[in-house]
Amino acid sequence: MENLYECDDLNFTNNDLNVLYDTVDNSMFLTMDSSLIYTALQKKLVQRPFCDYLKRYICRKAGLECNWKDIPLNDYRRIIIDAFEENNTPASFVPTTAKLSALSKNWLTQSTVKRQVVFLLGFGLRMSTEDVSAFLIKALHEQDINPKNPFELICWYCYQHHYGYAEYRQLKESFEKIPPKRHRIQQIYSEGTVSIRNSYTNIHDDSVFLSRLAQMKTMDNTPLFSYTARQQFEKLYFQTQTIIADYFNRNEEERLKWQISEYLRANAYNTKLSDADKAIHIEKMRSGIRVYSEEDISAGDVEKVICSAIPMDRNGNLGKSSFSSLNAQFKGRRFSRQHITEILQHNIDVDRFDLITLNFFIYSQKTTELPDPKTRFLKFCDDTNAILRDCSMGEILTTNPYECFLMMCMLSEDPLGTYADVIEMSYDSSDR
Repeated sequence: MENLYECDDLNFTNNDLNVLYDTVDNSMFLTMDSSLIYTALQKKLVQRPFCDYLKRYICRKAGLECNWKDIPLNDYRRIIIDAFEENNTPASFVPTTAKLSALSKNWLTQSTVKRQVVFLLGFGLRMSTEDVSAFLIKALHEQDINPKNPFELICWYCYQHHYGYAEYRQLKESFEKIPPKRHRIQQIYSEGTVSIRNSYTNIHDDSVFLSRLAQMKTMDNTPLFSYTARQQFEKLYFQTQTIIADYFNRNEEERLKWQISEYLRANAYNTKLSDADKAIHIEKMRSGIRVYSEEDISAGDVEKVICSAIPMDRNGNLGKSSFSSLNAQFKGRRFSRQHITEILQHNIDVDRFDLITLNFFIYSQKTTELPDPKTRFLKFCDDTNAILRDCSMGEILTTNPYECFLMMCMLSEDPLGTYADVIEMSYDSSDR
């Protein structure tokens, strides 16, 4: 089946790819990488609003022979309203007094929408499963359809079988009547995202689907976060802790060398100290050195290294993201110790930002192992894409300014240094 979402991708993906390559292929990139990247982010790479993705999609699906940007807003609204009426889809999943005419105008003008709006549009516009997935990943920059969320899984099942909203409603009501379970929740939680989805792929009977889905209904409606994404996060986070521990240990060793050198210099002509005395004192200095292990590296340490270029406020917290001139492009995302702690305490789910940022940091430290920037870049992209696909999060996107930024940094001689320089520029140039 033709993926209408991808048909007219030229204006977004290809344009941003051109910006990436124009930037890194500039003859001055080796000496001015940070400045060139910062300029590209400020003037050429924008956060594509949801409304643009929606308009482009409708234009292609309606078979309109013109540029999607030239179509009047009211024409788009009429197409949405007509499609929802034809497909017997209401204006919302829950009762609302808002009219579809007003809601459709919001969808066509907003920079982002709630996740449920995409699922509703899936029914109203008769989207394919692939198109809904693409909207979630590319337009909202979020996870693909979550097979551990009963609502999203019911929607997915309906899209797969070309069911309309009426069939969705029947399945949802049947699911709500099923008594909640007290068991198997840990087993379901520990199953991989892809394996759970695959287990539903060959189900073509609604009663079998509901029976399988009933295993996810718990007494306390415990949210089933992605186990696969958490596994990937923990693996990457441990590698990050290892790298930082090694870095701290090298610093401790360098500090010790300096202290020994200063001690020997200060006592070079001290006749009261024998060589044995000096050796004993130096050994005490060595025994006092701190040796870091992975477990010693806290969320604050990780923040300190990755977010080193972000100014601190008087309380020792990262300065407001609104102080950065790139806040709109990066959506205020920072790898702060608060964010890391929330993930480690299982209070929030792991998203693509977390995985991509950690993998970028790991590859930024492979300049000796992978000295050629292009080789390092390709390996980073391949590895990151494999991680994201395993978590049903698509692949790394040039249409996401933050992800494109990391890719450009990876092509520099010093990826982490370039990353920090650009972040620092964004705070120095902003009006506070």
